Amino acid sequence: MEHVVHLVRHGQVHNPEGVLYGRTPGYGLSDLGRQMAERLGEYFADAPLVRLVSSPLQRAQETMAPIAARHPGLEVAIDERVIEAANVFEGRSFGRYNEILLRPSSWWAMRNPLRPSWGEPYTSILARMRAALADAASHAVGGEVLIVSHELPIWMARSWGEGRPLVHDPRRRQARLASVTTFTYHDTHLVRVDYAEPCADLVPPKVKRFRPGA
Repeated sequence: MEHVVHLVRHGQVHNPEGVLYGRTPGYGLSDLGRQMAERLGEYFADAPLVRLVSSPLQRAQETMAPIAARHPGLEVAIDERVIEAANVFEGRSFGRYNEILLRPSSWWAMRNPLRPSWGEPYTSILARMRAALADAASHAVGGEVLIVSHELPIWMARSWGEGRPLVHDPRRRQARLASVTTFTYHDTHLVRVDYAEPCADLVPPKVKRFRPGA
């Protein structure tokens, strides 16, 4: 029996100061982000969803809202396991040219990009995401489960699912705003990973600049 779980990345966040917001409360969707959320609601309007799960962060719950509105019989469960990755630079602005990384006070946090030393280890992110996916798949009986999460946790799950190393160049992630990464399980075994961008025409070009955790 197939079990389908969709990992949806939240829409664009209102962040005019360019802060690495991470888990900081108070960061909701921008006007464009709300457009993306509405598009996702339309995209999943006829999907056979049986369970809705969201990260506890505001931007994820606001992205979920239009989806949930089209499936009024389902409550949204909050799952801490699909939250954004922790990061020591959280709440700080990097500056236009990453000036913060030139400060000696930042160098210790940058000592090991393979772990990475500036935040939650990739292995830890993957462990919690795999647990959340397995739990979701167990509920995907007679339908599909949808989870709203964040870029790095989604990319960790996809990298595992497609057999790639967890260590990566953040500029090369394929988990754009409001994207959908779908995991298909046969019983308890992952058999396929698919990727879609329902909001591709709404997503601004990504600045290819390395920022730890971004």
